[in-house]
Amino acid sequence: MALIEVPAGSLGTVVTYLEMTERPRPRPLPPSPLRLERWGQVDPDKYRLLFRRVGGRWLWFSRLLMDDSTLRVNVAEVHAVVDRSGIEVGMLELDYREQGECLVRFLGLVPELAGRGHGKWLFAQLMALAWRPGVARVHVNTCTLDHPAALPSYLRAGFKAYKRAFESFPDPRASGVLPPDVAPQIPLLGSAAS
Repeated sequence: MALIEVPAGSLGTVVTYLEMTERPRPRPLPPSPLRLERWGQVDPDKYRLLFRRVGGRWLWFSRLLMDDSTLRVNVAEVHAVVDRSGIEVGMLELDYREQGECLVRFLGLVPELAGRGHGKWLFAQLMALAWRPGVARVHVNTCTLDHPAALPSYLRAGFKAYKRAFESFPDPRASGVLPPDVAPQIPLLGSAAS
């Protein structure tokens, strides 16, 4: 057994890798006032704004470090979740670059929608979009910094865990990539904000 110390100003998380290798039986789409809009050309500033709104609370930051051209190359198929008034309140990003596979890069809703049943609708949308013809495997990873319902939701949807890893990285709040007050559930150590 090993206890691995994480330096001040850094974070540690356990990443769980999940996959689905058989298309699940289709289920009715739960009712929702939300809808998906597929983005064509991705505007980097618009993408980063939605990415921050959806993932800031869970310390998503990887895409915030990319310059515009790197972001454009790395972004896959983006679907914005839009509410009745036309406001983007979530995202689903699917990557089909590996033949026969769909990698769920990002999936989430703004924190204000948590606990209102919209996640079931979003998961149903995920299943409908991910399993397009020719896809034999859908995979995703989630970590202990994500919403507490993320891992149980993937398991309930039929994903199977196949690997775990420990990841440590500089806290994006300490470097100013994210504001120090996001993710209050995770103490910021080693800075004036702690």
